[in-house]
Amino acid sequence: MLQTRHKLVSSMWQCFRNKAQIRQSSGEVVESAVPYDSLKDKKVETPTSVPKEADVVIIGGGSIGCNTLYHLTKLGINNVVMLEKDQLTAGTTWHTAGLVWSLRPTDVEVEMLKYAVDLMQDLEAETGVNTGWINNGGLFIANNQKRLQEYMRLSTIGRVYGVESFILSPEETKQLYPLMNVSDIYGSLYSPRDGVIDPAGICTALTRAATKAGAKVISKCAVTGINTKIDEFGTKRVTGVDTTVGHIKTNCVVNCGGVWAPSLGAMAGVKVPLVAMHHAYIVTERIPGINNMPNVRDHDASVYLKLQGDALCVGGYEKDPVFWNEVKRDFAFSLFDLDWDVFSAHIEGAVNRVPALVDTGVKSTVCGPESFTADHKPLMGESPEVRGFYLGCGFNSSGMMMGPGCGRELAKWVAHGRPDLDLFSYDIRRFSQKLSGNQQWIKERSHEAYAKNYSIVFPHDEPLAGRGMRKSVLHQVLEDQGCFFQERHGYERPGWFSTKLAVPVSLY
Repeated sequence: MLQTRHKLVSSMWQCFRNKAQIRQSSGEVVESAVPYDSLKDKKVETPTSVPKEADVVIIGGGSIGCNTLYHLTKLGINNVVMLEKDQLTAGTTWHTAGLVWSLRPTDVEVEMLKYAVDLMQDLEAETGVNTGWINNGGLFIANNQKRLQEYMRLSTIGRVYGVESFILSPEETKQLYPLMNVSDIYGSLYSPRDGVIDPAGICTALTRAATKAGAKVISKCAVTGINTKIDEFGTKRVTGVDTTVGHIKTNCVVNCGGVWAPSLGAMAGVKVPLVAMHHAYIVTERIPGINNMPNVRDHDASVYLKLQGDALCVGGYEKDPVFWNEVKRDFAFSLFDLDWDVFSAHIEGAVNRVPALVDTGVKSTVCGPESFTADHKPLMGESPEVRGFYLGCGFNSSGMMMGPGCGRELAKWVAHGRPDLDLFSYDIRRFSQKLSGNQQWIKERSHEAYAKNYSIVFPHDEPLAGRGMRKSVLHQVLEDQGCFFQERHGYERPGWFSTKLAVPVSLY
């Protein structure tokens, strides 16, 4: 069995490499390899001016920016300007896989995702724009009993919010997805509400509704500065935004800049603790019998299989992701060359789950930048450093499906001073100021959070990254006595003691 699987994996791996070599030798260059239409070739004129003032200025025309704009107008705030340095979706939104899953580990996320699916279904009727929503369902695969128990808990949380789901046996899973290998699984979780969304379609629909309500969307207009002042109480506040074609007076800025958010934050003296990484998937050639199959997440194999017409998009979260250390300002509608050695981590899991992939070639590769954070959760809310400066970034490759719910709550944050839902785990203030400016801690913890994204989180699990950075004077004394340390906000604090051996904190 193991020899057969190794043979299948080697065969598919060789197929991928051969495909890449053929394209390279023929000189073929695929500038835009996404498997759907983008807004890249849409003609947009360069503006000659901007409004003199606005109640809110949103920077960034991706998923989060468009959703925030739309929901602000729904709250009656229509004097809103959204600035995009290139065109809508041009940064990271345009190349997203567009997966939408209805079940997540927390009740708040389940509630927001339920709203997201409802909005995606209703937006076309409101705007007349096809959002590209495809409701083909989703399957989570359980390779062990603990994973199946986790799925049972997810199903229970979903039922509270009216999200229907079913625990399936291996045989029932096979009936639903005939091309799947179920010989090594304990069962699966099937969510009929799941699906995929077209990034260009939904962003176009959102902005059309918002501009109809009075908001303004200005493309080809880069931000060159964010003005602040110290008021009579000693508080630093936003006063305006400088652009390539003029100044906008405003006391509220929403940073939805994605991987470019840190540079935008720096203009106002705000630290934005996220990093940019390469995130990739491949698009296969046609697979007979794959039509209408649900999307699949095999968490223990750290791989997803998204239906793409009569083919699949295959991707996941590898253990050793590639950082984009020097973020280029003018990187728009652009992709990186896929590092096949890094991406190979997903091959075995994909082939094992859908053996038909072994005879399938690669149609295109998609490797683009995504922003990731130290705890794999977004950065939202008003900055503690500058009043009137809000964050809506760092969505860890979940910006499409989390966009509607987070955009709604961020709009309420701006309008009312707080969201309706308990979003402390998303609030930028969850990080201490010493940590949000510590680049080593941010990079290490973001790396670990990316690599462990699909892992089961057990009680008392402690991070391995970003350790040993803040210690008490008694740290060594406690360590010599067998102390097992826990990390909280960068501090090493005593957790429990081992009577058998010392447990020193190791560097990542």
